[in-house]
Amino acid sequence: MKRFLLFIAVPVAFLIWGRSAFYAVDHAEYAYVTRFGERVDTFDGSTDAGLHLKAPWPIDSVTRIDRRVQSFDLPAVESLTRDAANNTVDKTLAVDAFVTWRIPNAVAADRFVRTVGTPDQARRVLAPQVSGRLAAIISTRPLEDLIAVADEAAIDLRTERLRGQLLGDGLREKVLEEYGIEILDVRLRRFSYPEAVRASIADRIRSERARKVADYESEGRKRAADILSAAERDARTTEAEARARRQVVEGQADVDADRIRNEAHARDREFYTFLQKLKAYQSLLSETRDVLLLSTKHPLFDLLLNPPKPQSPMEK
Repeated sequence: MKRFLLFIAVPVAFLIWGRSAFYAVDHAEYAYVTRFGERVDTFDGSTDAGLHLKAPWPIDSVTRIDRRVQSFDLPAVESLTRDAANNTVDKTLAVDAFVTWRIPNAVAADRFVRTVGTPDQARRVLAPQVSGRLAAIISTRPLEDLIAVADEAAIDLRTERLRGQLLGDGLREKVLEEYGIEILDVRLRRFSYPEAVRASIADRIRSERARKVADYESEGRKRAADILSAAERDARTTEAEARARRQVVEGQADVDADRIRNEAHARDREFYTFLQKLKAYQSLLSETRDVLLLSTKHPLFDLLLNPPKPQSPMEK
């Protein structure tokens, strides 16, 4: 029975051990093959993807390296900006950025494995270099040049200029030659103030807002006074125009009344005189409570006793 089990186990173990001689290379990776720790070959997934053969483990081993674009966030960089007017340091500014990188070819993959090894180690190697360069660039720029930009085109131009300074001076070539890493880009995500100074900045912002509120209220009161003054002036103008218009209308009405009376007087003068005397008598008698004792021969009764006779059509 033991011989039978041994007869079965040995081929199975040999088969499993033999399967370790085959490995697949994915399109998105490099396969770094070593024999007893020494490099044998490096396969690029872009051209050598597929199944490959090697010596079984532990003779040969394969290290897989991602050939796609990778990125990592830089720790917040705090740097003093420079006051261009006094040529002295001005305010502390915190900058958040991220780095994108990749391994460009098989030769770079060999250098990457020998000097860095893993993406985490690549981040630890690149972060201090990029952060130091970023802090050095920020320290030479005034604060207004970094954050006091509202136009979108100006922001893009500023970002591109900073990016060119970060990647210039041979940084890309140096990192590629030493570590096999190609830095594709360094992007600035945002500028902000450090946590230690945010409270004082918030107080200053509140005081600025309070000052603006006072300015707005003062401007509002001034505008309200101007509007009220204009409204009162317009009201006085309207009233004066209305009074003038009333006088014109009343004058025209008096003119029309006089014209109508003159026309009526011209048609029947005696009857018109009779009506006017009646109005005079009515006014005289209604304004007193005195008892008048008058003779029938008094001129007051002339029109009552002898009213004017209507004119005939021929007389008209």
